[in-house]
Amino acid sequence: MDSSDRKQAETSGGSRVNKECLAFTVSLQEGFRYVKAFFIGQAKKLTARNEKEASEADLLSAKMQVEAADSAEDTKNRLNKSV
Repeated sequence: MDSSDRKQAETSGGSRVNKECLAFTVSLQEGFRYVKAFFIGQAKKLTARNEKEASEADLLSAKMQVEAADSAEDTKNRLNKSV
């Protein structure tokens, strides 16, 4: 293996590690957004004055959780295409 092949292998390995670290970071962000959505939903349900406000809080929480998952999936797909 000459020096150019070795350098390319190191770059490839470094790129793979970088990609995995970015994917892990995206997963952590997704988890934090999911937990945030849960707590916001719970707080709004606790402060709801009627059944309508409580159901709106449930819908908001579910929407935020779906948006967190969709955003993470989109970011991971872009990472897979770019790196």
